[in-house]
Amino acid sequence: MSAIVFDLDGTLIDSAPDIRAAANAMLSELGAEDLDLPMLRSFIGNGTLKLVERALTARALPTDEGFLHDAHHRFTAHYNASPAALTVLYPGVEAALAALLDAGHVLGICTNKPEAPARAILKHFGMADLFPVVVGGDSLPVRKPDPAPLRTAYAALGAAPMLYVGDSEVDADTAAAAGLPFALFTEGYRKSPVAALRHDFAFDHFDALPAHVAALRAA
Repeated sequence: MSAIVFDLDGTLIDSAPDIRAAANAMLSELGAEDLDLPMLRSFIGNGTLKLVERALTARALPTDEGFLHDAHHRFTAHYNASPAALTVLYPGVEAALAALLDAGHVLGICTNKPEAPARAILKHFGMADLFPVVVGGDSLPVRKPDPAPLRTAYAALGAAPMLYVGDSEVDADTAAAAGLPFALFTEGYRKSPVAALRHDFAFDHFDALPAHVAALRAA
């Protein structure tokens, strides 16, 4: 039995529209203009506090500790109230996860999204039972690209670590820091060319993932 751990945002789900809605609600309360979706996507990956800081900077708002804390509180309230209204699974995710489970793998989540909305989104899509372990951005004192959250996820799964699946520079760096193989989903939120990210294999549709995993397992 081997363990495969997934990132969430930009990997299993396209959550940017819901994150944008919450960020724009926050900005509206602060008297600032909306962010467009491409800009918002570029802010995702380092946790919600960093996302809020980037949003404030983009609208020339203060980023001192007090203002940032208040803005983050506003964003969190909006996002937690509706974390999945506009979020969708990437095509092929459900079938790929089912195939991996049928092949005897155990699955987990390691994300920089706070744990509560991560679990709420998995429940929304009927996938909570597929992932017995969810490590979020607030589950430990550190978050990705520190390898501790990923190592914690594998330890909790109690199976041999096989692969981390993600979409971004942060995910690639996390896998490298943990000394684990990395699968790059190329249709997520990365900012760099595919060749610039260290990966063991890349895929652009989840239909391809089970075969890649089987080949890695056989190698």
